[in-house]
Formats: sequence, structure tokens, C-alpha cells
Amino acid sequence: MKNKLKSWKYPSILLLGIGVSNIGEWIYFIALNLIVLDMTGSPLAVSGLYIIKPLATLLTNFWAGSVIDRLNKRNLMIFLDIFRASFIVLLPFMDSISLIYLVVFILNMASSMFEPTSMTYITKLIPKEERKRFNSLYSLVTSGAFLTGPAFAGLLFVIGTPIFAIYTNAITLFLSGLLTFLMPDLEGHTSSLATQNNVSIKLLKKDWDVVMNFSRQQTYIFIIYFLFSSVMVVMASAVDSLEAAFAKEVLLLTDSEYGFLVAIAGAGIAIGASINSIFAKVFKTSLLMGLGTILVSVGYMIYAFSSSFVMAGIGFFILAFFIAYANTGFLTFYQNHIPVSIMGRVSSIFGLIEAIFIILMTCALGVLTQIISIKLTVIIGVVGMMVISILLYIFTFTPSKNQLLNE
Repeated sequence: MKNKLKSWKYPSILLLGIGVSNIGEWIYFIALNLIVLDMTGSPLAVSGLYIIKPLATLLTNFWAGSVIDRLNKRNLMIFLDIFRASFIVLLPFMDSISLIYLVVFILNMASSMFEPTSMTYITKLIPKEERKRFNSLYSLVTSGAFLTGPAFAGLLFVIGTPIFAIYTNAITLFLSGLLTFLMPDLEGHTSSLATQNNVSIKLLKKDWDVVMNFSRQQTYIFIIYFLFSSVMVVMASAVDSLEAAFAKEVLLLTDSEYGFLVAIAGAGIAIGASINSIFAKVFKTSLLMGLGTILVSVGYMIYAFSSSFVMAGIGFFILAFFIAYANTGFLTFYQNHIPVSIMGRVSSIFGLIEAIFIILMTCALGVLTQIISIKLTVIIGVVGMMVISILLYIFTFTPSKNQLLNE
């Protein structure tokens, strides 16, 4: 037991840092929405904040992986936390919506770099046999932030202002950086870019070739990634963009009822992630990812075909409940089968492709709502999710590949 506790010392610190950072991000995002709405009085200006993230990903991810794989991951994570904290502090001093958009764009560029950096560091830190347990706890921590972040934001708005909440987020990022400083340096070098060529077009092309060659050589791994991403990232983001309109115009919910619907989803995430953290290690990776994704799609299907608050609530609870299972399976699969030496490049380039498809699919469903009804558009979206989920399930349980998936 003593050795077990000792082995989980650093993973626990890392999870604490992730939790603090995620809560802070929710506080920042809600506060920023209110600040922009107060400045402009325009819901369209608030919508602009949602477009900035995928645009920042497009501008960042085609080169970020080349930097991430050649720098010290722990030091880069510390730098990105402090960098983001410093820029967030500037937001309350901005009196122009254009300047706010610019700062938010820079912050999202840093966040686009942080995610693949932290994924690579986690893979290096956590032994293969403990990854499934860690990923289940990771899902619990991030889902907990989904609940506690908005709650903390509401409390801060009661005792202070949105600007005070923005400063709170800067503090949480700074604390996250300090916690990361306590983590071990797994690489022992500051940068290998100093001894190689600086990032150039030639180097970027070479790195893209590395990722493309890996995708061609490991076709099965690429297909699993592509199918999971299509359901849980691309299609889910596109369908979620219509969530508020669906609730208001199709289900005819009041603002308070819609808020309660979101709370049901939050409860589903928390309960599902809690149970998952206890039993995840018992389940095979293929079961968590394959069946978990289908059950998430089932929840979306119930929601899309619902005509009442009760049915929509059941759908929301089911899809939220199984998100942790699907994500735990996918993260474990990803960490076990993407070489850590190129993980930054793979994460960044695959993330770039995801961002392109998110923008295209979100725009496509948005245009479709103008041609047909919102309800029919959402149904088309979730039926697409279910079809891809079934394909993923078939691939995850292919007998010849099942052993590879569950290694």
C-alpha cells in the first residue's frame, strides 16, 4: 500500500493541477461571455468567441507539434500556464472588442499547444498498466470541473464581478503552473531546437511526412482515431451548436427548464465518471471505447427524437453518463499506440484536421436548419453519429485486431 501511494504521488499532483486549471477555464469562459455581452449588447459578438477557438487551432496546429516534440514537455507546460495567466490579466483593461478578440485568439493558440503537450507528458509519466485508471480519474476531474466551474463562477458573480472572476482564472492557471513545477522532469533537456534547424517550412514538411507515413503504416490505428473523433468531436460539436435552439424552438423550454436540462447532463457526467473511475480497469479498452461511443449516440438519438422535457432529460443523462467511458477507452488506446516521440506532431496535425471538419460540419448543419427544420437537422446529425459509432464498434471488435486494441 505504501508503494502504491508513493507511485501515485505525481499522478495525483498532475490531476490536481488539471482540475484547478479546468475549473478556472469554466470561470473565465462564463465571465468573458458576460463581459463581451455587457460591452456590446450583441449576442453575435458573444458568438464570435466560439469561432475563435477552431480558428486558433487552424493557425497553431500545423506547426505546434514540431515544436512540442522538440521541447521539454514539463517546462513547456509551465510556460504555457504562466503565459496564459499573464494574458488573461490583460483582458479587464481592454476597452475594444477587437483587442479582446485578439487576446482570446492568442490564449486559444496557447491552449491548442497545451493539450498535445500535456498528453505527451502524461503518456511518459504514467506506466502502461496504470493508464486506464489514470484516464478514468482524468475524466472524473474534468467532468467535476464541468459542474464546479460554473458553480464557482456564479458564486464569484455574487460576491464580486465578472472581472474578479477573470482574475480568479489567472490565479488558477498560475497555481497550475506551480503544481506542474513540482512534477518530475522526464526529459532532462530544455530544447533540442537549439542544436537542430529552427522551425522552417522544410522542417514542417518533414514532420507532416512523418505523421502521414505513420498513418499509412498504422492504418487500423488511424481508422479508429478517425471514427472516434468523427463521433465524439466533430459530429457532437456540430449537433451541440444547435442545442439551445432545439431546446427553445422545438421543445419549447423556458430558460430555467433549459438550465435544468444542462444540470441533468452535468449530473450524468459526474455519476458516470465516478462509477467509471472505480470499474474502468476491469473493462477492456475496446469495450469502453466501442460500446461507450454507441451508448453516447443512443443518448443523442433519444434527445433528437424527444418531444418533451422528460424524454430530452433522459437522453441528456444517458449521453453524459457514458462520455467518461468512451473517453477513457480512447485515451488509453491513443497513449498505448501512438509513439511518444511523435505524439505532439500526431496530436497537433490530427487536431488541425478535426478543427477543419468541425467548422465545415457546424456550418453545414447551420445551413441545413435554414432549408429544413431544426428538429430534422438534429435528427440527421445524430443518425450520422450512430452510423459512425456502429462502424467504430465493428472495427474495435474485429477479431484479428482485438488483441492489438486491448494491449
